[in-house]
Amino acid sequence: MFFLLPKENKYLYSLKSPFIYKEMASMSDKNPNSSLVKRVNKLLESRPENDKDTLEALKELSTFFTENTLNNRRNLRSKIEKKSLAINEEFLSAFREVKSTLDDIHRDVLGMNNSIQSMTSRLQTTKTQTLSLIDRTMKLQNESRKLSMQHEVAKAFIRTFELSRHEISILHGQTREEPIAEEFFTVINRLQTIHSSCRILMQSGYQTLGLDVMQRMTLLQEAALERLYRWTQNQCRHIEHDQFAPLLIKGMCKLQDRPVLFKYIIDEYCTARRAVIVGAFIDALTLGSNTGGTPNPIEMRADDPTRYVGDMLAWLHQAIPVEKENILTLLKACDKTDVSDQVKHALGNITEGLCHPLKSRIEHILDVEAPATVLYSVMSLIRYYLAILSDIIPDSVLVNTLSELLELSERSFNARLQKETRTALGDRAEPPGQDLVPAASVSRLLGLLSDVLSVALIVTGEDREKDIQRVTKIKIFQYAEERN
Repeated sequence: MFFLLPKENKYLYSLKSPFIYKEMASMSDKNPNSSLVKRVNKLLESRPENDKDTLEALKELSTFFTENTLNNRRNLRSKIEKKSLAINEEFLSAFREVKSTLDDIHRDVLGMNNSIQSMTSRLQTTKTQTLSLIDRTMKLQNESRKLSMQHEVAKAFIRTFELSRHEISILHGQTREEPIAEEFFTVINRLQTIHSSCRILMQSGYQTLGLDVMQRMTLLQEAALERLYRWTQNQCRHIEHDQFAPLLIKGMCKLQDRPVLFKYIIDEYCTARRAVIVGAFIDALTLGSNTGGTPNPIEMRADDPTRYVGDMLAWLHQAIPVEKENILTLLKACDKTDVSDQVKHALGNITEGLCHPLKSRIEHILDVEAPATVLYSVMSLIRYYLAILSDIIPDSVLVNTLSELLELSERSFNARLQKETRTALGDRAEPPGQDLVPAASVSRLLGLLSDVLSVALIVTGEDREKDIQRVTKIKIFQYAEERN
């Protein structure tokens, strides 16, 4: 092993013995200018402990130079060369493997390069070939977007101007007798909306399309209104109460656009209600009324002509406004036309059936030998209710019938009054007594006049004054005629 020994502020290398230092000192004394001394001095002055390469070399040398003998020192060079040769051979062998590996890598890189060049060439060819495909794809995408937009426009157009299959099935119904529901009127409203929108479509320049859609909607609307007409007609035939379903009111509102169908429905309703009201009137006459008026039959009071006629006319006065309210309710949604004339005409048709039973009974009362006071009471009742009903159903058959009955009652009253006057006066005129007391015929005449005028006082209005003047005039003229 080498180790350092201090000597006059210098470091010397030694191999476990100080003889080298002594020998070198003696050599320096003998020949101080020799080259070896210079080298040694230079070596000592270079301070090798700071040279890492030298230290590493000495450490490596110590691995195989274990003994400092003469033989070892002589063979040191050859050992170092052999060691260097072995290291170089190992280095060469390692580099041979590295070279082989690099050659493989080079071949792989060349193969990859060839593959990349081939791929690049094919990609270039593919790119050239796909340019037209890309251009076509772009055109197809633009066309697809255009078609998608057209599809959305078509769907929006169909939603706006066409009915779905479900809506069409609602309009036509599954069967002919299928009742109409609320959905039917919803579809009818949409159908009318589409029909109105076609005008806007035509004003926008799409006349052909607008006319085509309008024609289809018109056909559907006509079929729907025909079905609505049949359903409404059937409902009117079976009306047995005064309350109308909301659907029937809506149906009349839709049918007002078709005046002919609307008139047919009104006539059908009038026919049904005429049968109902005539039946109710006959029941009130023969069986009594449970809904209003007198519970006992009116015919039970036939022996009292005044009350009998009054009850019949009072029943009419109660029933006719109800019928008017019913028909106004039926037509309350009809706001496109004035239905007042149709209401009056309908009421006239409904009440027409009451004319025959009423007229036959009143004529029978007038034909019976009744007192003039009774006939005057009947005439006053007819005149009173005629004035009331003339405001409700003017120019109707019932009003005309009451007018005829009024004329007949007036003739009967006048004839009866004249007959009773002649009976009261007797065949010959009686002179007054010696005490100037009126004759008995005059007293009877005045009593008859008093009875008639007492009934006339019950009558109100201008007719009372006319009746009083007419009765008085008849009595006076007839009395004067008898005296002459």
